[in-house]
Amino acid sequence: MARRVLVLVGLLVAGCASTGQVSLGEVREFADASARLGGYAELSRRYRDTYDRESPYLSPQAERVARDTDARRRAVFDDFVAIQKTLVLYMQTLSLLAGDGRYDLSGRIDDLGTGLKAMTDSGLQQRHVAAYTGMTRLLTRVITSRYQNRSVDTMVRDGNADVQTLIDAMIVLTRIYEKANENERKTVLGLFNAEIPMANRNTDRMLVTLAKVHLQNKTAEYKLIDRRYKLAQQGLTKVALGHQKMRENMDKLSSEETRRILAGYVHDLNLIRDALSAE
Repeated sequence: MARRVLVLVGLLVAGCASTGQVSLGEVREFADASARLGGYAELSRRYRDTYDRESPYLSPQAERVARDTDARRRAVFDDFVAIQKTLVLYMQTLSLLAGDGRYDLSGRIDDLGTGLKAMTDSGLQQRHVAAYTGMTRLLTRVITSRYQNRSVDTMVRDGNADVQTLIDAMIVLTRIYEKANENERKTVLGLFNAEIPMANRNTDRMLVTLAKVHLQNKTAEYKLIDRRYKLAQQGLTKVALGHQKMRENMDKLSSEETRRILAGYVHDLNLIRDALSAE
Protein backbone atom coordinates (compact mmCIF):
# COMPACT_ATOMS: atom_id res chain seq x y z
CA MET A 1 0.00 0.00 0.00
CA ALA A 2 2.74 2.44 0.98
CA ARG A 3 4.55 1.76 -2.29
CA ARG A 4 1.36 2.35 -4.26
CA VAL A 5 0.82 5.66 -2.49
CA LEU A 6 4.36 6.75 -3.34
CA VAL A 7 3.84 5.84 -6.99
CA LEU A 8 0.60 7.83 -7.11
CA VAL A 9 2.24 10.82 -5.45
CA GLY A 10 5.11 10.58 -7.94
CA LEU A 11 2.71 10.56 -10.86
CA LEU A 12 0.82 13.52 -9.42
CA VAL A 13 3.98 15.54 -8.94
CA ALA A 14 5.17 14.69 -12.44
CA GLY A 15 1.80 15.70 -13.84
CA CYS A 16 1.88 19.03 -12.04
CA ALA A 17 5.41 19.71 -13.25
CA SER A 18 4.42 18.89 -16.81
CA THR A 19 1.38 21.16 -16.61
CA GLY A 20 3.51 24.01 -15.28
CA GLN A 21 6.01 23.62 -18.08
CA VAL A 22 3.24 23.59 -20.70
CA SER A 23 1.65 26.74 -19.32
CA LEU A 24 4.97 28.56 -19.15
CA GLY A 25 5.76 27.33 -22.65
CA GLU A 26 2.93 29.43 -24.05
CA VAL A 27 4.17 32.42 -22.07
CA ARG A 28 7.67 31.95 -23.45
CA GLU A 29 6.52 31.62 -27.06
CA PHE A 30 4.35 34.73 -26.83
CA ALA A 31 7.13 36.74 -25.18
CA ASP A 32 9.64 35.63 -27.83
CA ALA A 33 7.32 36.54 -30.70
CA SER A 34 6.59 39.93 -29.12
CA ALA A 35 10.28 40.73 -28.59
CA ARG A 36 11.15 39.83 -32.18
CA LEU A 37 8.28 41.72 -33.82
CA GLY A 38 10.43 44.50 -35.27
CA GLY A 39 9.45 47.48 -37.40
CA TYR A 40 9.17 50.18 -34.74
CA ALA A 41 12.88 50.93 -34.39
CA GLU A 42 13.32 51.29 -38.15
CA LEU A 43 10.31 53.61 -38.41
CA SER A 44 11.66 55.67 -35.50
CA ARG A 45 14.95 56.15 -37.34
CA ARG A 46 13.08 57.08 -40.51
CA TYR A 47 11.15 59.70 -38.56
CA ARG A 48 14.36 61.09 -37.10
CA ASP A 49 15.98 61.34 -40.56
CA THR A 50 13.03 63.01 -42.32
CA TYR A 51 14.92 66.24 -42.96
CA ASP A 52 17.87 64.43 -44.55
CA ARG A 53 15.56 62.95 -47.18
CA GLU A 54 13.29 65.91 -47.88
CA SER A 55 15.78 68.80 -47.75
CA PRO A 56 16.76 68.61 -51.48
CA TYR A 57 13.12 69.17 -52.40
CA LEU A 58 12.43 72.13 -50.08
CA SER A 59 12.29 75.82 -50.89
CA PRO A 60 14.65 78.05 -48.85
CA GLN A 61 11.79 79.26 -46.67
CA ALA A 62 10.44 75.74 -46.06
CA GLU A 63 13.95 74.49 -45.30
CA ARG A 64 14.35 76.91 -42.39
CA VAL A 65 11.18 75.58 -40.80
CA ALA A 66 12.24 72.00 -41.53
CA ARG A 67 15.60 72.52 -39.79
CA ASP A 68 13.83 73.57 -36.60
CA THR A 69 11.54 70.55 -36.82
CA ASP A 70 14.56 68.33 -37.41
CA ALA A 71 16.18 69.56 -34.21
CA ARG A 72 13.03 68.75 -32.22
CA ARG A 73 12.79 65.26 -33.73
CA ARG A 74 16.38 64.45 -32.86
CA ALA A 75 15.90 65.74 -29.31
CA VAL A 76 13.14 63.20 -28.60
CA PHE A 77 14.50 60.28 -30.62
CA ASP A 78 16.35 58.60 -27.74
CA ASP A 79 13.20 58.64 -25.61
CA PHE A 80 11.12 57.17 -28.41
CA VAL A 81 13.56 54.31 -28.87
CA ALA A 82 13.96 53.78 -25.11
CA ILE A 83 10.28 52.88 -24.84
CA GLN A 84 10.69 50.09 -27.38
CA LYS A 85 13.94 48.84 -25.83
CA THR A 86 12.29 48.61 -22.41
CA LEU A 87 9.30 46.72 -23.77
CA VAL A 88 11.61 44.31 -25.61
CA LEU A 89 13.66 43.82 -22.43
CA TYR A 90 10.44 43.07 -20.56
CA MET A 91 9.47 40.41 -23.10
CA GLN A 92 12.99 38.93 -23.21
CA THR A 93 13.06 38.74 -19.42
CA LEU A 94 9.61 37.16 -19.32
CA SER A 95 10.70 34.58 -21.89
CA LEU A 96 13.83 33.74 -19.93
CA LEU A 97 11.94 33.42 -16.66
CA ALA A 98 9.44 31.10 -18.34
CA GLY A 99 12.23 28.88 -19.65
CA ASP A 100 13.41 25.52 -18.35
CA GLY A 101 16.85 26.47 -17.09
CA ARG A 102 18.29 28.60 -14.34
CA TYR A 103 18.74 32.26 -15.03
CA ASP A 104 20.99 35.14 -14.05
CA LEU A 105 19.64 38.48 -15.22
CA SER A 106 21.79 40.74 -13.07
CA GLY A 107 23.70 41.99 -16.12
CA ARG A 108 20.51 43.33 -17.65
CA ILE A 109 20.12 45.98 -14.98
CA ASP A 110 22.51 48.13 -17.00
CA ASP A 111 20.12 47.98 -20.00
CA LEU A 112 17.44 49.94 -18.18
CA GLY A 113 17.08 53.62 -19.06
CA THR A 114 17.20 56.56 -16.69
CA GLY A 115 13.81 58.07 -17.53
CA LEU A 116 11.81 59.88 -20.17
CA LYS A 117 10.88 63.51 -20.71
CA ALA A 118 7.23 64.44 -21.23
CA MET A 119 7.21 67.13 -23.93
CA THR A 120 3.98 68.65 -25.15
CA ASP A 121 4.92 68.50 -28.81
CA SER A 122 6.54 65.05 -28.77
CA GLY A 123 3.41 62.94 -28.47
CA LEU A 124 4.46 61.46 -25.13
CA GLN A 125 2.10 62.08 -22.23
CA GLN A 126 2.80 62.00 -18.51
CA ARG A 127 1.08 58.62 -18.20
CA HIS A 128 3.55 57.21 -20.74
CA VAL A 129 6.45 58.56 -18.71
CA ALA A 130 4.97 57.11 -15.52
CA ALA A 131 4.49 53.70 -17.17
CA TYR A 132 8.11 53.71 -18.34
CA THR A 133 9.27 54.45 -14.79
CA GLY A 134 6.99 51.75 -13.40
CA MET A 135 8.28 49.21 -15.91
CA THR A 136 11.92 49.88 -15.09
CA ARG A 137 11.16 49.42 -11.39
CA LEU A 138 9.32 46.18 -12.06
CA LEU A 139 12.16 44.83 -14.18
CA THR A 140 14.68 45.75 -11.52
CA ARG A 141 12.64 43.90 -8.91
CA VAL A 142 12.06 40.83 -11.05
CA ILE A 143 15.62 40.61 -12.34
CA THR A 144 16.92 40.48 -8.76
CA SER A 145 14.29 37.92 -7.68
CA ARG A 146 15.27 34.35 -6.92
CA TYR A 147 11.85 32.85 -7.49
CA GLN A 148 11.48 31.99 -11.16
CA ASN A 149 7.84 30.90 -11.43
CA ARG A 150 6.76 33.55 -8.98
CA SER A 151 8.58 36.16 -11.08
CA VAL A 152 6.61 35.14 -14.18
CA ASP A 153 3.39 35.60 -12.26
CA THR A 154 4.58 38.92 -10.83
CA MET A 155 5.62 40.30 -14.20
CA VAL A 156 2.38 39.48 -15.95
CA ARG A 157 0.08 40.59 -13.14
CA ASP A 158 1.98 43.67 -12.00
CA GLY A 159 3.35 44.65 -15.40
CA ASN A 160 0.23 44.49 -17.54
CA ALA A 161 -0.94 48.06 -16.95
CA ASP A 162 2.47 49.50 -17.80
CA VAL A 163 2.82 47.17 -20.79
CA GLN A 164 -0.51 48.39 -22.14
CA THR A 165 0.45 52.05 -21.64
CA LEU A 166 3.89 51.65 -23.24
CA ILE A 167 2.36 49.92 -26.25
CA ASP A 168 -0.17 52.75 -26.47
CA ALA A 169 2.76 55.20 -26.51
CA MET A 170 4.41 53.27 -29.35
CA ILE A 171 1.19 53.21 -31.37
CA VAL A 172 0.70 56.94 -30.81
CA LEU A 173 4.27 57.62 -31.92
CA THR A 174 3.93 55.35 -34.95
CA ARG A 175 0.93 57.41 -36.04
CA ILE A 176 3.01 60.55 -35.63
CA TYR A 177 5.70 58.96 -37.79
CA GLU A 178 3.05 58.09 -40.36
CA LYS A 179 1.77 61.67 -40.46
CA ALA A 180 5.30 63.03 -40.89
CA ASN A 181 5.87 60.58 -43.73
CA GLU A 182 2.63 61.70 -45.38
CA ASN A 183 3.75 65.33 -45.24
CA GLU A 184 7.11 64.35 -46.69
CA ARG A 185 5.41 62.40 -49.47
CA LYS A 186 3.26 65.40 -50.40
CA THR A 187 6.31 67.66 -50.47
CA VAL A 188 8.50 65.38 -52.58
CA LEU A 189 5.94 64.00 -55.01
CA GLY A 190 4.19 67.34 -55.22
CA LEU A 191 7.36 68.96 -56.51
CA PHE A 192 7.69 66.43 -59.32
CA ASN A 193 4.03 66.59 -60.24
CA ALA A 194 4.23 70.38 -60.46
CA GLU A 195 7.56 70.70 -62.26
CA ILE A 196 7.53 67.84 -64.80
CA PRO A 197 4.62 69.25 -66.87
CA MET A 198 6.45 72.60 -67.02
CA ALA A 199 9.55 71.04 -68.61
CA ASN A 200 8.17 70.73 -72.17
CA ARG A 201 11.12 71.86 -74.26
CA ASN A 202 12.94 69.34 -76.45
CA THR A 203 16.12 70.04 -74.54
CA ASP A 204 14.40 68.96 -71.32
CA ARG A 205 13.62 65.45 -72.57
CA MET A 206 16.47 63.67 -70.77
CA LEU A 207 15.83 65.66 -67.59
CA VAL A 208 12.14 64.81 -67.68
CA THR A 209 12.90 61.11 -68.21
CA LEU A 210 15.21 61.02 -65.21
CA ALA A 211 12.68 62.93 -63.14
CA LYS A 212 9.93 60.45 -64.04
CA VAL A 213 12.11 57.50 -63.07
CA HIS A 214 12.93 59.17 -59.76
CA LEU A 215 9.24 59.91 -59.21
CA GLN A 216 8.36 56.24 -59.78
CA ASN A 217 11.01 55.12 -57.31
CA LYS A 218 9.88 57.58 -54.63
CA THR A 219 6.23 56.65 -55.16
CA ALA A 220 7.07 52.98 -54.64
CA GLU A 221 9.14 53.83 -51.55
CA TYR A 222 6.30 55.73 -49.88
CA LYS A 223 3.80 52.99 -50.72
CA LEU A 224 6.08 50.43 -49.08
CA ILE A 225 6.63 52.56 -45.99
CA ASP A 226 2.88 53.18 -45.63
CA ARG A 227 2.36 49.43 -45.45
CA ARG A 228 5.07 49.10 -42.80
CA TYR A 229 3.29 51.63 -40.59
CA LYS A 230 0.11 49.57 -40.81
CA LEU A 231 1.95 46.32 -40.08
CA ALA A 232 3.80 47.82 -37.10
CA GLN A 233 0.56 49.12 -35.60
CA GLN A 234 -1.16 45.78 -36.15
CA GLY A 235 1.73 43.98 -34.46
CA LEU A 236 1.73 46.26 -31.44
CA THR A 237 -2.03 45.84 -31.08
CA LYS A 238 -1.59 42.04 -31.15
CA VAL A 239 1.06 42.26 -28.41
CA ALA A 240 -1.25 44.37 -26.25
CA LEU A 241 -4.22 42.04 -26.73
CA GLY A 242 -2.15 38.91 -26.16
CA HIS A 243 -0.61 40.22 -22.95
CA GLN A 244 -4.01 41.30 -21.65
CA LYS A 245 -5.42 37.85 -22.38
CA MET A 246 -2.45 36.26 -20.62
CA ARG A 247 -3.04 38.50 -17.60
CA GLU A 248 -6.71 37.52 -17.47
CA ASN A 249 -5.87 33.82 -17.56
CA MET A 250 -2.81 33.54 -15.34
CA ASP A 251 -4.62 31.02 -13.13
CA LYS A 252 -5.56 28.78 -16.06
CA LEU A 253 -2.70 29.03 -18.53
CA SER A 254 -2.71 25.28 -18.97
CA SER A 255 -6.30 25.18 -20.20
CA GLU A 256 -6.77 24.21 -23.81
CA GLU A 257 -8.65 27.41 -24.59
CA THR A 258 -5.98 29.73 -23.16
CA ARG A 259 -3.20 27.83 -24.88
CA ARG A 260 -5.09 28.04 -28.20
CA ILE A 261 -5.66 31.78 -27.81
CA LEU A 262 -2.01 32.50 -27.00
CA ALA A 263 -0.88 30.27 -29.87
CA GLY A 264 -3.10 32.31 -32.17
CA TYR A 265 -1.41 35.54 -31.14
CA VAL A 266 2.00 33.96 -31.63
CA HIS A 267 0.99 32.84 -35.12
CA ASP A 268 -0.28 36.33 -36.01
CA LEU A 269 2.85 38.02 -34.66
CA ASN A 270 5.10 35.70 -36.64
CA LEU A 271 3.16 36.44 -39.82
CA ILE A 272 3.47 40.19 -39.24
CA ARG A 273 7.19 39.88 -38.50
CA ASP A 274 7.71 37.87 -41.68
CA ALA A 275 5.81 40.49 -43.70
CA LEU A 276 7.98 43.25 -42.22
CA SER A 277 11.14 41.28 -43.00
CA ALA A 278 10.04 40.50 -46.54
CA GLU A 279 9.58 44.16 -47.28
